[in-house]
Amino acid sequence: MRNNYIRAIGFAVAISLLLLIANMTVPKTVLSMDQHTWSDQEKAILGSLWIGSLGSLPVDPSNKYSDNPKAAAFGRKLFFEDHFSGNMKVSCATCHREDYSFTDNLPLSHGMDTTPRRSMPLAGVAYNSWFFWDGRTDSLWSQALGPIESKLEHGISRTMSAYIISKYYREEYESLFGPIPEITEDKWPQEARPAQDDPNALKAWVLMTPEQRDAVNRIYVNMGKSIAAFVRTIVPQPSPFDHYVEQVQAADTTNPRMALTNDEVAGLRLFIGKAKCTNCHNGPMFTNSDFHNLGLPQNKKAASDEGRSTAITQVLSSEFNCLGKYSDAHPNECPELRFIDTSDKKYVGAFKTPTLRGVTDRPPYMHAGQFATVREVLEFYRSQAQNPELGHGDLTDKELNQLEAFLHTLSSPVTSLQAEVK
Repeated sequence: MRNNYIRAIGFAVAISLLLLIANMTVPKTVLSMDQHTWSDQEKAILGSLWIGSLGSLPVDPSNKYSDNPKAAAFGRKLFFEDHFSGNMKVSCATCHREDYSFTDNLPLSHGMDTTPRRSMPLAGVAYNSWFFWDGRTDSLWSQALGPIESKLEHGISRTMSAYIISKYYREEYESLFGPIPEITEDKWPQEARPAQDDPNALKAWVLMTPEQRDAVNRIYVNMGKSIAAFVRTIVPQPSPFDHYVEQVQAADTTNPRMALTNDEVAGLRLFIGKAKCTNCHNGPMFTNSDFHNLGLPQNKKAASDEGRSTAITQVLSSEFNCLGKYSDAHPNECPELRFIDTSDKKYVGAFKTPTLRGVTDRPPYMHAGQFATVREVLEFYRSQAQNPELGHGDLTDKELNQLEAFLHTLSSPVTSLQAEVK
């Protein structure tokens, strides 16, 4: 009897040791079953945020070259070409660095000079309807044109751009878009552009013949359409969050190596629940693509930035919008522009909701880089309890930590589907 008792004691100790060893070796990512239990409604929300719900690249009816691989290859060259700048040092890639998720790490972007806003991320930008922080263009190709003639960014004219295409890229251009005229410096003044901020440039533009101006515009537009064909191929890859959603949807909730940690899952629950983040950051790109006034601090040294309010007139009057002569779209294919909300007072100080994919990889934050870290953004949101655009609830410091932990799970590589053409 005594021997049986001793054997029982020994067996119990052995079992305890095995359990202790097992607990020591279980990864920290193990969660309780309750942590993994999601209602059908919650699963539907997670599915709507999953990258697999993104779908194929949307068609841009205003750019018939948008899905042309040859145009994308040409656009890639133009994107990295610094000839298209006043000092021959600035390209699109200056503010949209390939090694920094196609944005930059500056509070305010810097080309020829410092701009009043920071660069926007380009990953998944083809899924947008409006472009720039204020939405002053309605297509990716018209967005590509704005910085070229900005004195703060590329600092050259559309006529100079046409001259560069004619001199250095004629064969590639003509293989896509057809013949272009000989553009000489004496008959095509290189400073010529329809500028309201430069009387000499405007005078040179007006003195050109209508045929010359149209030829320049078409070359300029085709540059934008080529760059857009490349930029639309820049997309995010699946993140740890996406892998977690796949596990949840497959009912793989007993896997000891779940894709997210305890705090990350807690942050996810806050994100879709109490914190109400999905009010603005929804869909697989984590943005509603709308414009909101968050009550952000203004740069006291700079002029007041009214955001979307002034951009409404700009996009409606642009010669390069979806309804313009250089668009390839039928008017019925331009619903965003035709039914645009023109309530400019409603949008004073409002800026576009950016994607949260890769958000922790690309500080600083907001349209003018007002915050250096994600934590600062979260704390600012919490402080704005009375702002109807926010209303994130009474979040504790621990909950902010969990939200930040979740946001890290949205990081993934950003790649271009357009391989470099040698």
